[in-house]
Amino acid sequence: MSGASRVVAVLAWRNLWRNYRRTLVMLLAIGTGVWAMIFMSSLMRGMTDQMVLNGLAVLPGEVQIHHPSYRNDPSVVNSMSAPGGDLLAALEKPPVTAWAARVRVPAVIASERDNRGVTLLGVDPSAEQPLGSLPDEIVEGRFLADAGDRGVVLGASLARKLDTQLGKRVVIMSQDPQNNVADRGSRVVGIYRARLASNEEQFVYAGRDVLQEMLGIGDAVSEIAISAGDYRQVALWAPAIIAAAGPDLEVLTWMDLDAFLASMLNLQDGFTLILMVVVFLVLSFGLVNTLAMAVFERVREIGLMQALGMRPSLILYQLLLESLYLLLLGLAAGNLLAWVTIKPLESGIDISGVAQGMEMMGMGTTLYPALAYQDMLMSTVVVIVLGLLASLLPAWRAARLDPVRALNKT
Repeated sequence: MSGASRVVAVLAWRNLWRNYRRTLVMLLAIGTGVWAMIFMSSLMRGMTDQMVLNGLAVLPGEVQIHHPSYRNDPSVVNSMSAPGGDLLAALEKPPVTAWAARVRVPAVIASERDNRGVTLLGVDPSAEQPLGSLPDEIVEGRFLADAGDRGVVLGASLARKLDTQLGKRVVIMSQDPQNNVADRGSRVVGIYRARLASNEEQFVYAGRDVLQEMLGIGDAVSEIAISAGDYRQVALWAPAIIAAAGPDLEVLTWMDLDAFLASMLNLQDGFTLILMVVVFLVLSFGLVNTLAMAVFERVREIGLMQALGMRPSLILYQLLLESLYLLLLGLAAGNLLAWVTIKPLESGIDISGVAQGMEMMGMGTTLYPALAYQDMLMSTVVVIVLGLLASLLPAWRAARLDPVRALNKT
């Protein structure tokens, strides 16, 4: 930095505090605006993350493998062999953190009083647990002990509709590969509660080995669910799974399996940027007004600097530096305030009062704001770029003042 630039930098800092009340008001406005941008982004990100994670818990996993015809006809006929060879090796390597092979078929469950159509899930609890795909809460009894457990676990809502309870026997019925009815009686060993009441009515859990025996399919499974822990990075590792599975199996990411969730994620990222731009565009009017008033009050001073030989480019530089200092201080205050207010809320905000409306959006009764550093970085970039652009006009006008007229200004 040249000597002239250092002098201008010092002058810009000192001029910023000549009218400290006005500076503090603008700092309050910028800091509040930055806090509002980050706070709203955190709420939106928390809502989106929860919708995606709830959806992935139902799918489950970030990648799934099926028989090519399974999604069009999810019957036991379109099962596939248990993973082996190259596929098994790929599933056991990082970045994959968890995978589970499961049987998933349409079925009917009947109690002594009623019957319902459900989706029957044959699972191995030890493999499903790392995926986060097991029920959120067991309110009565227990979950399945292992893949050979001969009991069933029902949702609380389904148990009420069937008018059954823990310890009662129910009959589950589905079709085997020869299109014959396959059924068996099972005892209800557990009742679970899910974040979404609709899931409680849809899914019934049984041991995978028991279900394979009932359907007569050997070790065949309906789907393989895979997770690497971060649903946003699935495009980095999914190609390796696709290559290992080969052309005879269909491998799809969660974005292919649930286009709505993928669109919500893209919408959230776009809406966050739009929100930040709109909020700061409103603040920029105040920033322009502040700088214009500063220039108006210092017309004689600017004219004197020009008369003493200060180049217009240095005057422009000085006023833009004042704006930059103001923006950086406001950003520091806003980011600190956002961190202090959002971090304690990450443990959850109770929104049970609007639970029914949130369920329609795939959310539960608790909202978990997510403070993402990329949102803080995005807000910083938006504020600095738009702030400096808003400062250009008053700074440019100051640099073009006529020194003679400026000195004669009363």
